Formats: sequence, C-alpha cells, structure tokens
Amino acid sequence: MTATGTVNTGTVSKLVGHTDSYYAASANPARTWPSLEGTVQADVCVIGGGYTGLSSALHLAERGYKVVVLEAERIAWGASGRNGGHVGVGQRRGQEDLEKMLGLDTARQLWDLSVEAVRLVEDLIHRHSIQCDLKRGIMHLAAKRSHNQHLQEETDLLRERYAYEQMRYADEDEVRSLVGSERYFGAQIDSGSLHLHPLNYALGLADAAAAAGVEFYEHSRVTRYRGGANCVVETAKGQVQAKNVVLACNGYLGNLEPRMAGKIMPINNFVLATEPLPDSLAGELIANDYALQDTLFVIDYWKLSGDNRLIFGGGENYSSRFPHDIRSFVRNYMLRVYPQLADTRIDFGWGGTLAITLNRMPHLGRLEPNVYYSQGYSGHGVPTATLAGKLIAEVIAGTEERFDILAQIPTPTFPGGTLLRWPGLVAGMLYYSLKDKLGS
Repeated sequence: MTATGTVNTGTVSKLVGHTDSYYAASANPARTWPSLEGTVQADVCVIGGGYTGLSSALHLAERGYKVVVLEAERIAWGASGRNGGHVGVGQRRGQEDLEKMLGLDTARQLWDLSVEAVRLVEDLIHRHSIQCDLKRGIMHLAAKRSHNQHLQEETDLLRERYAYEQMRYADEDEVRSLVGSERYFGAQIDSGSLHLHPLNYALGLADAAAAAGVEFYEHSRVTRYRGGANCVVETAKGQVQAKNVVLACNGYLGNLEPRMAGKIMPINNFVLATEPLPDSLAGELIANDYALQDTLFVIDYWKLSGDNRLIFGGGENYSSRFPHDIRSFVRNYMLRVYPQLADTRIDFGWGGTLAITLNRMPHLGRLEPNVYYSQGYSGHGVPTATLAGKLIAEVIAGTEERFDILAQIPTPTFPGGTLLRWPGLVAGMLYYSLKDKLGS
C-alpha cells in the first residue's frame, strides 16, 4: 500500500526516460510508476530496479513478503536495459581458474549454479510469458590462433569433468561457414546458452513482480539508508521502513554504501544497432543465429535482433563520459569483423555502465544481519544477477547455503579504494588492450 492507502498499480505508457537505444525503441509497453512520497512500510526494501532488484523482489513476493522497490530513474534504466543480451553458462572466470582459486568442489558448485542461472532465466520467460526475442546458442570465437588450444581444452574439461555435453569445439573451416568473417580461428559452440532482448526481459520481470504484489517507485533516488533492527531507506520526498534491505545498485552504487564501493569499478561499454538486414545478409553474418563473442580481453560481442538488425558491442572506456559519437566509435570495431557492412546504416548507438571486480567474480554478501547486496557481475549479469536475486530471497527466508557459496568467494578491494582505483584500472586495461592488438 502507498502512503495514501491506495494500491500502487502504475500506468502503462510508451517507454520514455530511457537512453536512446534500439531496446528502448522496440520495448514492450511498460508501466510508469510514481515517485515515493511519504512513509511506506515493507518487509523488504530493494534499492535498484535492474535484474538483481527485480529478481529479488519477484522471488520474495512469491514467498509472501511485502516488497518495495526504489529506482532512481526508470525500471531497467541502467545496464539491465542496455546490455548485449547474452545469457551464458559459467562464470566470468574459467573453470580451470576457479579450480585453482577455490578448489574442485567449490568450482563444481559454481558451475552448477551457472547452469541453473541460465535455466532460471528461461523458466521465468516461459512461466511469465515474457516476449523478449529469446533465442538459443552462443559461440565463443578464437580471436587469435593461439587461443584455439585453450578453447579446445576448456571444452574437453567441461565435457569430461562437469558432464556438460551442450558445448563442442569447431575448427576454423566450420567457423568460417557459420560466421561471415575471416577474423577467427576456431570456436566453442554452446547450445545450452541463450540470448534475448534484455530490456524486454527486465520489463517482463517487473510485470511479474507487480502481479505478485511488489510496489515500485521510480524517480526515487535513495539518499541514505540506515540498517539495524528497523531499517529506514530515505529518498528526497519519502522513506521506506523495512525489516530488510537489498542493495541492488551495481555500477550505479555511487556513494550510497562506502563499505561496498571499493570492491567494484564502474566502466562503460558501448553498443550499436544497424538497420534491419536482408535475410541473405543476416544469414551470411551469423548462419546459426547464435550470439557471438570473441576471446579478446576487451571483447567484441554481437547477435541478430528479432527484426534482423545486427546488435554489436565493442569498445569501452573508464571515465565518467561517453564518446561524443557512439555510433562511429562502435562502428570501427564492427567493421574490423564485418568489413562488408561498410555501407550499412547505423540506426542506434548507446552506452551503459557496468561494474567489474578485480577477480571478475560476482560480489555477494551481507553488510549487517538484515542488509544484503549483490554486485560486480563483470559483463555476465543477465543470468548471474537473475540467480543472485533468487539466492537473496532464499537467504532472507532463512536458507543460507546456496547464497554462501557465492558470498564466501574473496573479493579484493581495488588498490587505493574509490579514490585511486581509476589510474590503476586504466593502466591495467591499456596493457591488456595492447596485448589484444599484438601477437597471434
């Protein structure tokens, strides 16, 4: 219930207030929610209306909790509405690395959670009839000939040690028959992963959560909050009094919670969408309609939209500003892969902010017994954040074991904390970017 005692149902409208992206232009009808005014009571107050917050809210409401979600802008305004839409198995770190870091048993648990995360996304889409251009398959392309051995060894490892049969290795000839580019030397072909329209997926989660009783407030930026036995979350014109708080801000955390801020680094990534392509050209670019990503440190990633546009992500920066001309910025990366698109019109170009961690693993935990958080998905947010929301709901309901698998992973603080992390990150990224350009 709202402060005035009326049910907060929102109103359906065209999608305004989002970045000028292909996703916003092709979004399903979305509700417009009011700003918070006055005092609202809740069992759980979720701060942030992206995948983490939406999944937490939905799974908590399905368990009978009264949930309020506060979003500073519009629902899914941030990375959840702007990303590449890849829904891949695994973590951002490879399984061999995880075995060395955490041991085989924990690595197995993390793998199983990652497979569950993809299945959870698919289940939510089907269960709630979310129209989001869901398609199957991701290809991981060797951008250098030297990367082939790693892809082959990882494919064998996943099949033999993790019983993952949906992935196979493809040689250079097969890759060139599937991808209209001579840039790649081999690939992992993963039929167990997915891709989708990320904004429509998020809006579908919001609709499902609202149907389960969640109250949403947009344009309600949290200015501060207090934990303890009785949590209070404040905005400019209102407050939520709650038993529990979920911090689901990720790259937009800002200065809200200094205890978490030094664990993540916000970075910017950029995407374009071409004009709709003829079927013949679309089939030449991606014959199997999978999503694609390469093995470079600063990866290129792309797929075909539901209306045959190429959605291509390439390039990133580490400042507070986006490039002046994002379309031209990303187009340069696209043409390295597909020079045959030189005369293709670019209809949209946009950017977004995500959060990375030093070890590229998600950062979950508790700040206080009733204050929970999840962040730092490092470019693997669609499945991981969706699962994180489910795990947060489990731990609030009293089941900690699965949440603690991820919460126990050590997350280093960026050297220098929030003040000095930028120079170190930029130096490191420039080093790896140079490695991307050199060698074979």
